[in-house]
Amino acid sequence: MGRTLELPNGEVVTEGDVVLYNGYPYRVRFLDDDAYAFELAPLFWGDSGMDVPFADREALVDQWGPESRGTLTATEWEEWLREARTDDRFGDDELDALARELPTSDGLLTRLRRALRR
Repeated sequence: MGRTLELPNGEVVTEGDVVLYNGYPYRVRFLDDDAYAFELAPLFWGDSGMDVPFADREALVDQWGPESRGTLTATEWEEWLREARTDDRFGDDELDALARELPTSDGLLTRLRRALRR
């Protein structure tokens, strides 16, 4: 079995799981590093220098804000996407890419219909 991480809300996640951290979807990555045990990589901006490294779980607990929820259901991710589409902080390209990556029940046909309506 792979490595696991207990989130501050009590959920246990593994490498690659997507969590809502401080209002944005991040992927969990474990590190083989002397200084950091794991990082949260923004789902869209990952590998862009915006990854958030943590030395240990306690460091994550210290930075776990009120907009952090951990893993979400497919329905909750769909709701997050709907709300994000009304938020000027997010661009359409970013949200379209996130919609393809997030674990939602939104199928290919639904995404095509949405694109054709624009």
